[in-house]
Amino acid sequence: MSKKTSFSTDVLSIKDFAKYLKLSYSNHNAEEFLKEHMELNTELNKFYVELLKNESEARLENSKQNKLRAANFPYRKYLTDLEEEFLPKDAQTKLTTLHTLEFIRNGQNLILAGNPGTGKTHIAIGLGIKACMEGCKVLFCSIPNLINRLKEAKSNRTLLAIQRQFENYDLIILDELGYISFDKEGR
Repeated sequence: MSKKTSFSTDVLSIKDFAKYLKLSYSNHNAEEFLKEHMELNTELNKFYVELLKNESEARLENSKQNKLRAANFPYRKYLTDLEEEFLPKDAQTKLTTLHTLEFIRNGQNLILAGNPGTGKTHIAIGLGIKACMEGCKVLFCSIPNLINRLKEAKSNRTLLAIQRQFENYDLIILDELGYISFDKEGR
């Protein structure tokens, strides 16, 4: 068997097995990866380690992106974009502690209160994005949307299902609490 035929067979085998095992990085990059490592005459064990390392990194990145999408942020605001000098003094002093996300690991609630335009939503979204990037499951929801969702669940008798869904999140961000008046059922 010629070297070219062997290469083609190896690429097909890697792609077939990668597809079967749902290793998307390996499936999509098999030809280029194999060609590169054949040229470098890489030892077989190093080849596999490198391939699996790249697969793992690709999965981790995909997981982060999926968590960001699933969090349902209305827009992307990062903590690095925050102009801390314009924040209220108490927010400035507590921001360093909040950056650690220790409140999530400790199961603590966090309430951001203040006048409109003081950075509450920016901080909340920034913390949520940071949590997603660190592997946490996050949900962003406005209070009006949550109230509507709960009302629907109550009328459909599926409140318990909603409760179970909420238990799966590491961080739930509820925004715009002060911007709506609740009816009797919403309260």
